[in-house]
Amino acid sequence: MSTKSRTRSKTRLSRALGIPLTPKAAKYLEKRPYAPGEHGRTKRKTDSDYAVRLREKQRLRAQYGIREAQLKIVFQEARRQGGLTGENLVELLEMRLDALVLRAGFARTTAQARQLIVHRHILVDGARVDRPSFRVKPGQMIHVHARSEVLPPFQVAAAGGHVDVLPKVPAYLSVEIDKLQARLERRPKRAEVPVTCEVQLVVEYYAAR
Repeated sequence: MSTKSRTRSKTRLSRALGIPLTPKAAKYLEKRPYAPGEHGRTKRKTDSDYAVRLREKQRLRAQYGIREAQLKIVFQEARRQGGLTGENLVELLEMRLDALVLRAGFARTTAQARQLIVHRHILVDGARVDRPSFRVKPGQMIHVHARSEVLPPFQVAAAGGHVDVLPKVPAYLSVEIDKLQARLERRPKRAEVPVTCEVQLVVEYYAAR
């Protein structure tokens, strides 16, 4: 799929779910705050409980850019932990390496964060990690490989080029953007995670299946 096609499909998905998945999609949503397609402007009929829960689950999935199978695995883990399953779910997803590379401002979108990781530009505690789903532990340092720092995407990031399009760096992450390094200080708390989702609806979706 071409970059233009990917951008277009992300924008359509953003409009369908009512949340901006990329900075470009955010601009489109400002201009067209309705679902795509010929019936997008018409008032939606009242959705069933199932449809509401499904859409909320799809929203969460889309914001982390993960497959259904991956989300289900993390959900099962969240359910085994103590406390609220929905909050655990978001907190565990937020500790993915691709999510933290994005939050730190090393990338502009989740897709770009994933690409940087897969191409082996990102290290955790000095070791190359090429799995976007890698779970970062509190205290671990995420940084860019010294040889990769000269590449244009990282030069833009180090200059703070993504600051205006990304949410403020959350308190669980300490970032030295000019050095292209970040440390996960502690486990994120759901209330701090910049993700739009009614997590209880996601829990209800899986509980009913």
